[in-house]
Amino acid sequence: MNQETLRIIDSIARDRKIDRESLFRDIETAMISAARKHFGSLDTDEFRCAMDRFNGEIRLWRRFPPAETDPVTGEPVGEWTEIEIDLRELGRIPAQTAKQVMIQRFREDEREALYEEFSKRVGEMVTGTAQRYEGGALVIQIDRAEGFMPRSEQIPGENFQPGDRVRCLILDVRDMGNQVKIVLSRAHPDFIRRLFEVEVPEVSERIIEIKAMAREPGFRTKLAVSSIDSKVDAVGACVGVRGSRIKNIVDELGGEKIDIVRWNDSSQILIQNALKPAEVKDVSLCFELGRATVVVEEDQLSLAIGKRGQNVRLAARLTGWDVDILTPTEYAKGLEVLVETLRQVEGVTEEQLDRLAALGMVSVFDVEEVGAEVLADELEITPEQADQMVELASAKAKVVAEEQQREKEEEARRREEEQRLVASVLDGAPAPEAGQAPAAGGGESNEDEGAAQAATILGLGRSAAPVNQAGGEEGS
Repeated sequence: MNQETLRIIDSIARDRKIDRESLFRDIETAMISAARKHFGSLDTDEFRCAMDRFNGEIRLWRRFPPAETDPVTGEPVGEWTEIEIDLRELGRIPAQTAKQVMIQRFREDEREALYEEFSKRVGEMVTGTAQRYEGGALVIQIDRAEGFMPRSEQIPGENFQPGDRVRCLILDVRDMGNQVKIVLSRAHPDFIRRLFEVEVPEVSERIIEIKAMAREPGFRTKLAVSSIDSKVDAVGACVGVRGSRIKNIVDELGGEKIDIVRWNDSSQILIQNALKPAEVKDVSLCFELGRATVVVEEDQLSLAIGKRGQNVRLAARLTGWDVDILTPTEYAKGLEVLVETLRQVEGVTEEQLDRLAALGMVSVFDVEEVGAEVLADELEITPEQADQMVELASAKAKVVAEEQQREKEEEARRREEEQRLVASVLDGAPAPEAGQAPAAGGGESNEDEGAAQAATILGLGRSAAPVNQAGGEEGS
């Protein structure tokens, strides 16, 4: 029986990764609890228990204090008396108590072992098996534990069936008192990092370093990489021969786009790289505002901004700069308004105005935001001149903002009118002449002719309309 107990303890310790000595102590504690219950004792020191680690024998004894006490301290004087207890005397109820205590202590030990093991694995990529969804969270079996992936840590659009293999990142491990909560993620940027370490040996060997990363899970990720070995092309190694390495990662992410750009310590060059595939004409940095003004040609504007602003948004997060994209015309106009406004300040030279542009302040909004103190220090002008510059820039900024708002409203009305015209043609009504409102009713017309008219209107609409920076479509 004793040997059987030892085998059970060894099995529990091995399967649940619990310290063997902890299990012995749990059994000893359980036997003491059973004895105290049997004898109705409240004294925690009255009973002792020892379990032999080699043969499994359990000895339980009761301790009685000496009869004499110290008259001053009241403490017992002399030797304690110990009487060994036959375990069979305890009976069924104490045995049940011992069993419950053992189960409880075993669970506590298992929970502690789980927490200790998985808390060391935070940031590690693991492969588990999908079990079920609970309230939107995906429960995944990992080794001997269950982890959960909240909806916020899932890739949008992904759906796993019970039994599916799931690659994920151990994001966090929390001790919740009665259980260990293992939080998993496929949406965290570090999940991409771990995938690259698996697929690109140079990354795991630290020859190639992922210097920065920005991600919108399920849609697009940008990485900036560099190599410590001049013979290794960081971008080429990450992409692989004919894109083999990057393809494996994209497939794992369900088609999420991944842009790999070359890291550069120069912020201007890094911003240019981060905005690819768009071609950048110029980059102006304002360190005071942490803002980069990027100039691109008209035909590159929508590509630089990306679908729903995604390209510029990720580039900003990758580089750590607020990125404002302008066409050469918009850039020149903003600079012209700034110079004309600040020329009114007496004593300000053309050289000082040129320094403003060199400092990345390219509009009246920038001057207003920077403030008088910075202007006085950078341009070496008096506080009075700086205050006047900020005052003039603030007044002009309000005018410019109102003009931009009117232009935006006019653009919205024009687009709405174009949509009504197109809808009218597609419904079969004749296309109205310029300046004429569309007909209320739609007479029948030839379908091919209507389609041709619609194509003409759409084409004119695109050529006449200024590019909408907020919603530019990304090119292929």
